[in-house]
Amino acid sequence: MNSHGQDEQRIVWAVVGTAIGPLLLAATDEGLVNVVFHATDAVRDKALERLASRLGAEPVESPGSPLLAEAIHQVKAYFAGERHDFDLPLDWSLISGFNRQVLRELASGVRFGQVVGYGDLAGRVGQPGAAQAVGTAMGSNPLPVVVPCHRVVESDGGIGGFGGGLETKRKLLALEGVLPEPLF
Repeated sequence: MNSHGQDEQRIVWAVVGTAIGPLLLAATDEGLVNVVFHATDAVRDKALERLASRLGAEPVESPGSPLLAEAIHQVKAYFAGERHDFDLPLDWSLISGFNRQVLRELASGVRFGQVVGYGDLAGRVGQPGAAQAVGTAMGSNPLPVVVPCHRVVESDGGIGGFGGGLETKRKLLALEGVLPEPLF
């Protein structure tokens, strides 16, 4: 409890090495709240500052925290090819409105090894003309990989954009068997 009698927000984090580079995983008591690509020191520090500002608490490095244990386990199993779906409590507090609605539909409705078009995903949430807004939602996804925005592609067969970089998106889609493994 803080001095106002309110429960303190707790944020714990760890960096996990993966086939696409280091990922920062952060969790609250509610669940996994943030996944950050390319978590080098500079990227990690900026992400932690942003989390502290948005959630009102200082993130604490705690790779052994029970709040992170299952997320770390499932992320490692996913990249080892041993897991196709994530079954984790998620803290959606970093995203709201249409973006949250789209990301929830993506998380529950687009399985491992499948892709969906931006327009198709817009239609699934009752906004058939909102393909561009779906792209914005993908770009603001605080939980990439776990909420699989890499599975959203252009309707003409193009790969589309990706906050983690196109090479990262290609690697994730190859891991899921959607694309062939890059030759080099």
